[in-house]
Amino acid sequence: MVLDLMLIGLAIALDPLPVMAFVLVVTSARGARKGLVFILAWLACLVAVIAIVLLVTGGRPPAPRSPPGVAALTVKSAIGLGLVVYGLRRRRRMRRARSDAAGGGDARTTFTGTGGTGGTGGTGGTGTLRGLDAAGEPSTATASAVESPSMWGAAALAVLLQPWGLVAAGAVTVIEANTSHPATFAALFGFCLLASAGLLAAELYIVFSPEVAQVRLHGLRAWLLRHKEQAIVIGSLVLGLWLTAQNIYLLTG
Repeated sequence: MVLDLMLIGLAIALDPLPVMAFVLVVTSARGARKGLVFILAWLACLVAVIAIVLLVTGGRPPAPRSPPGVAALTVKSAIGLGLVVYGLRRRRRMRRARSDAAGGGDARTTFTGTGGTGGTGGTGGTGTLRGLDAAGEPSTATASAVESPSMWGAAALAVLLQPWGLVAAGAVTVIEANTSHPATFAALFGFCLLASAGLLAAELYIVFSPEVAQVRLHGLRAWLLRHKEQAIVIGSLVLGLWLTAQNIYLLTG
């Protein structure tokens, strides 16, 4: 359970879409306060999902070969397979866009042709649920909210841009948690901390060195904008293959 949670937390932390949005939030007027609201809402989503799972399971993992245990492994396998399919589709569209760009076409027309599957949505969720258009870019309403968010807007963005596909994978993993062991709470805390590490680092940077942070965070966002497709594809495929292979092995072993 611990290894799976850490890998999922790392994938959430490396999802470029929330980081790109958070940079705009935290570098806006009163950005440090809005960034804190964003992080609190982000963490609240993770904690709420974990709490719901623990309430349902009573903090006791299902027996390995019991119907609930088999169902949990099956769901994780399905999520992993969905991530793989999503990553392959994004990769195919990315290559098609490059081909069109090389031929003098507009790369964006390629991306608006099809929507992604319910994978990571930038490794985590469908575009519609995350305020994205078919190209994986922020929709008009989302973009305007990111550029000048209110405090409530910052909280809403944290919920909207949560990589729900990965959060679902984490939720299914938490089914294995045994709350009778103190180490379980350490693992759950570590998962939440790791999943929020990038946001926390940017928030601390803007608090303690605002002028330098403004420049460097915008530079980071520009870099992510150029490389987000590669990050989404790699993250989807790596985590998806891991979850699929591991859980199929456990189901058949």
